[in-house]
Amino acid sequence: QVQLVESGGGLVQAGGSLRLSCAASGSTFSSYAMGWFRQAPGKEREFVAVINWSGGTTYYADSVKGRFTISRDNAKSTIHLQMNNLKPEDTAVYYCAADKIYGKVVVSTALDYWGQGTQVTVSS
Repeated sequence: QVQLVESGGGLVQAGGSLRLSCAASGSTFSSYAMGWFRQAPGKEREFVAVINWSGGTTYYADSVKGRFTISRDNAKSTIHLQMNNLKPEDTAVYYCAADKIYGKVVVSTALDYWGQGTQVTVSS
């Protein structure tokens, strides 16, 4: 079992930055690929970014590439999402997720574990 708790969301103006965190507890954190997803009102949950177990491989959705950076600290069982140059269309609830299969995080929402989400609102 892995428990995931997100934090760091809030209200920010367009062009601003936020740093989300996801703290994991329970099982062996370093054996999981970790991802960030988001869900805007009335829309389906969508993939944002993924990082492999070691932190050496990352992949981003085209909509956030060059603006968002995912990272992880296995010693602290935590991942982060640094979000820069935020846009109103980035407004959503952001979720972190864990799965043992890296590729599955990119193509599926049927993942092993999910957090409860943190709200990010970007005003224009």
